[in-house]
Amino acid sequence: MWRISAILLVAALGSTTGVALLWAEPDEGGSGPAAATQMRIETASIFVDDQAAALRFYTEVLGFTKKDDIPLGEYSWLTVTSPAGAVGVELLLEPNAHPAAATFQKAIFEDGIPATVFYVSDLRAEYERLVKAGVKFTSEPIETDQGWQAVFDDTCGNLIMLFQR
Repeated sequence: MWRISAILLVAALGSTTGVALLWAEPDEGGSGPAAATQMRIETASIFVDDQAAALRFYTEVLGFTKKDDIPLGEYSWLTVTSPAGAVGVELLLEPNAHPAAATFQKAIFEDGIPATVFYVSDLRAEYERLVKAGVKFTSEPIETDQGWQAVFDDTCGNLIMLFQR
């Protein structure tokens, strides 16, 4: 068996944006390539142009729950979770303070590329709920070979795809 360890490095050059490092090391009881089967996603991030506005949108409009809000100078380690999602999986609302992050975020938004995908069990119902809440969609739900999808603006610099299999 392998143990996955992590450390968060916070830059000290005028930004609190961190870099997470993951590594695997053998547990006392095992070794070998089985480590790959032990790896899992617990935190995924999305760049946002305003953490406070993002927190309001992701909790009050989308219905996520605030998990962590740890001050790191000008910004926070700010995560939300889905009440319907896997236990322990968090979305980090990462400030786009680094020029490369802001440039990347703006470019994919302008090209119509979603920054991430959220899965729903009833896309039509979720679409109607969010439209009533004032969320702006780029199109109505459409059927693809893989399922149904719709894309909306999260008001924080991102397009988000909703998907139903």
